[in-house]
Amino acid sequence: MNWQQACELPYYGGSDLGANPAAEETVFKLWAPTACGVVVCLYATGTDAEPGAGERGVHELHREADGVWAITLPGNLHGTYYLYRVYFPDGRMQEVVDPYARSAGANGQRGMVLDLTRAAPEDWDADVRPAIPPHARSVWEVHVADFSADARSGVRPEWRGKFMGFTQPDTTLDSDGAHPTCLNYLKGLGVSHVQLQPIFDYATVDETRPDGGYNWGYDPQNYNVPEGSFATDPFHGEVRVRECRAMVAALHRAGLGVIMDVVYNHTYYSESCLERTVPGYWNRRWPNDSMTNGSGCGCDLASERPMVRKFIVDSVLYWARTYHIDGFRFDLMALEDVDTMNAIRAALDALPGGEDILMYGEPWQGGSTRMEHGAIPANKQAAGLLDSRIGFFCDNTRDAIKGGVFNAGSAGYINGDMHCGYQVLHSIPAWRGGQADFMPQAPGQVVQYVSAHDNYTLWDKLKCVARRGDYAAPDADLLAQNRMAAGIYLTCQGLPFMQGGEEFARTKHGDHNTYRGPLELNRLDWTRAAQLEELVQYYHGLLEIRKAYPELSGMAGDAEPCILSLPGWLIGFVPERRGESLPGRLAVYYNPERTRQWAALPAGSWRYLCDGTHAAAEPFGPTCRNAIELAPVSVTILKVE
Repeated sequence: MNWQQACELPYYGGSDLGANPAAEETVFKLWAPTACGVVVCLYATGTDAEPGAGERGVHELHREADGVWAITLPGNLHGTYYLYRVYFPDGRMQEVVDPYARSAGANGQRGMVLDLTRAAPEDWDADVRPAIPPHARSVWEVHVADFSADARSGVRPEWRGKFMGFTQPDTTLDSDGAHPTCLNYLKGLGVSHVQLQPIFDYATVDETRPDGGYNWGYDPQNYNVPEGSFATDPFHGEVRVRECRAMVAALHRAGLGVIMDVVYNHTYYSESCLERTVPGYWNRRWPNDSMTNGSGCGCDLASERPMVRKFIVDSVLYWARTYHIDGFRFDLMALEDVDTMNAIRAALDALPGGEDILMYGEPWQGGSTRMEHGAIPANKQAAGLLDSRIGFFCDNTRDAIKGGVFNAGSAGYINGDMHCGYQVLHSIPAWRGGQADFMPQAPGQVVQYVSAHDNYTLWDKLKCVARRGDYAAPDADLLAQNRMAAGIYLTCQGLPFMQGGEEFARTKHGDHNTYRGPLELNRLDWTRAAQLEELVQYYHGLLEIRKAYPELSGMAGDAEPCILSLPGWLIGFVPERRGESLPGRLAVYYNPERTRQWAALPAGSWRYLCDGTHAAAEPFGPTCRNAIELAPVSVTILKVE
């Protein structure tokens, strides 16, 4: 199906696709304009292997306007599982899980009719998104299973690795009462948002078995259904919904926002429920009719097509409304087109409080794709075409600080290649000077980071560059580099982001791609967090400084930092204050040298907020004037008195 044929299909603008139960009836609606017949098959269970399995009836839908098939059945059918059988003029029949299904049985093989009022945790109506000002935002990324799977996490065994692992308060390491873990730990760390790797239903974990496998979740199956392996009961579809919402509510009560990692760039199966419903419509194709592979999975979604764009917008809105999600991180965002991303932003803004919902993504592709009809990919080069509140990860900053991710031994500014200081200088004002091949509209459009789930953990990368193979072993030199990396991106303008565990030198023992596990390698090691508590406290101090001094983020105004003239590869700057002609109240210094260095100070009396080893929002240490001695491999932050 080419662009012209796709555009000739009718567009349906309604908001009622899917199974919609009410007090006395349930309405099923499916967009399938190329079908010649559709029936809905009802089941007692989500799989045939469960007790009480059996078909509850088959009902023929009727054709309505705009390519929609519909039927109204008596009664609130909450808890009933269903499939569509879609018939085509060439004689084919496809069994299809409803693309708009709100829940499902085990392994997502059948949709489930869901009455959301019956899948609400206690006090769900009282749940509200926390109010977090832009300058105070910071993101901590984690996989649901990794968060609480550690046997020493203090989380009750049946909740480990599950949504409910986020809900248990006051957990400590082996219940020792001294070292917080999980939610208790996050409340004290100082981050504002938790980014969850994909939590919608994905394909490669067997939900029917406790040992059903591990995956990061970038293999989407049912976009509007929570992943069943994270539920205490994957067989009853309302449980995964209730427990996912309970997780969000628990994070909100802790004052933390929740960001959802979404994968709208591809489907895992080329014969996905979307493609089976309207064959040839949903995925991009080359002229020879093979699917494009910009995702590395061989089945890119054609976001520029009207009903694909509608599906993505509808799905994002559904998660925002139904689960009170505070932000969305878009996997391989450059496979989405600019108009789709802007449409999502506009739709979120129209929600109550929706302007505060975050949006950002990866501004790259995994390979070549084929956008139609002049669609523009949402990459860094399109920063000026995207809404200024749609952000993107800045790999320029990442690689300048610690070295490139595709060469394990390549160094950056903090660990041997001081020439990267030129790029670090541009990172400080969030690359708004146009020195790279992109031009951000505002600092908040730039996600500043040095580690994420992809590639080596920060600690493992530092070990690779230093060629020190005992990954778990503490190392004073590398701890200094770790602190310096954090000190740089947490004093740069933009939105700071970190991989969960970066703050306690998380290691995966040199494995740079653990997307299929094992869990033992991926899980957060809460014993290590206790052992490296000083590093954790250093991160906490930097986060508190950032919240206390809005000028660091650049989101409190448009002023750029004033760069100081310093010798060698030292970098220093004074963040300016919004709307004031007063001199800056902070001075920040980066010293990548392995020896102590002297640097001139601006006029005034200064005290430490960070000396390279300790960090706090309140000044400490002696007063400094005229010049300061900088510790080796360090970031120093001073406040004028």
